Amino acid sequence: MLTTATVNIQLDKEAARIYQQASKEDKQKMQVLLSLWLREFDKPTKTLRTLMNEISNKAQKRGLTPEILETLLNDK
Repeated sequence: MLTTATVNIQLDKEAARIYQQASKEDKQKMQVLLSLWLREFDKPTKTLRTLMNEISNKAQKRGLTPEILETLLNDK
């Protein structure tokens, strides 16, 4: 079992309302997701080039070709 700690964070009113009205089970899910998301900030930031390469690779895997990209960019 993970060791936990309590922190106070400020949220916009709508997010706070959603959390406060959530069931115990949903609150636990939100806490796990937030914990995982916050851990990403502890990792070194990717360079712009690395990020662009990752986006390009994902787009190519999804079927985006240079021709399709050109058509999309020139479409008005």
